[in-house]
Amino acid sequence: MLVLGLNGSPRKKGNSEYLLTQFLGQAEKRGFETRVVNCGTHEYQPCIGCGSCEKKGVCFHKDALADEVFSLFRRAEVLVLSGPVYFYSFPSQIKAIIDRTQTLWSRKYRFGLSDPGEGQRKGVLLCCGATRGENLFDGIKLTARYFFDAAGAEFTDHLWYRRVDERGEIQTMPGVEGDITALGDRVLTSFEGKPGICFVCTENAGRSQMAAGFARHMAGNVLDIASAGSQPADSVNPTVVEAMAEKKLDIAFHKPRKIESVLNTFTPQVMVTMGCSDACPAVPGARVVNWDLPDPKDGAISEVRKIRDEIEKKVSLLCSELTNTAL
Repeated sequence: MLVLGLNGSPRKKGNSEYLLTQFLGQAEKRGFETRVVNCGTHEYQPCIGCGSCEKKGVCFHKDALADEVFSLFRRAEVLVLSGPVYFYSFPSQIKAIIDRTQTLWSRKYRFGLSDPGEGQRKGVLLCCGATRGENLFDGIKLTARYFFDAAGAEFTDHLWYRRVDERGEIQTMPGVEGDITALGDRVLTSFEGKPGICFVCTENAGRSQMAAGFARHMAGNVLDIASAGSQPADSVNPTVVEAMAEKKLDIAFHKPRKIESVLNTFTPQVMVTMGCSDACPAVPGARVVNWDLPDPKDGAISEVRKIRDEIEKKVSLLCSELTNTAL
């Protein structure tokens, strides 16, 4: 389970970065994987309003944001947006990322595609402002709300503090540590203790990605879902993405991952293998299920559809079994 922090402070070791670091520390203590995108240290291209994403579903820019950060958005269970107030909004570095999520907005609202993880993902805002004004956080709250919506997260909770400006000032404020601990309890507890399924195929570019997409959509609120490959490809098969889009499920931007990397932070109760059982490491206590399915690699869309539909049936039965609910 991934908690992804977006550090929007242009100042190193600033107050909002401190809040983010402390919250991620809470997540790590609970066994979550954490990652941070430091917005001020990357040269992401700003949105130029070209309309490419609304016509084609992809951004005109080909940079680390489109290639890497969006994939982290899709994998995260919790998105944490952190930054100071600049003129009642976010600093420009993180605002560039927020604006570029127009791509995700377009796929959702222009193309009618559903991110399979959207029903479970939570959004958290951490913020500091220098003044005491009653409306200090109004603008940043609205921006965060619509960013989270585009990124497939529910705006769940926040912490924000007025009259915090000088570096390190937040650390002297009474009650902050308790606030962060309570926030962790409110946001993270619901993700703990869910049975886990890991879908594995050779390249993690086709069968396992489709299975994980269906499982997240059907039962991601009660099951913890991951996918991996014994020999991961560089990217998900575009024909597989197309086939899943026909089911209105969007698995674009996901990145194939190696089994060992996934198992470093994830202990599944069920391992579902599809053509790679010999290469799949043993997980103590995990039940192993083997699905004998053809590899959609290099297959025509008609062939991929057949594999997709068979996977959907198998996932539905497995999720029903694990949740004791008809799906």
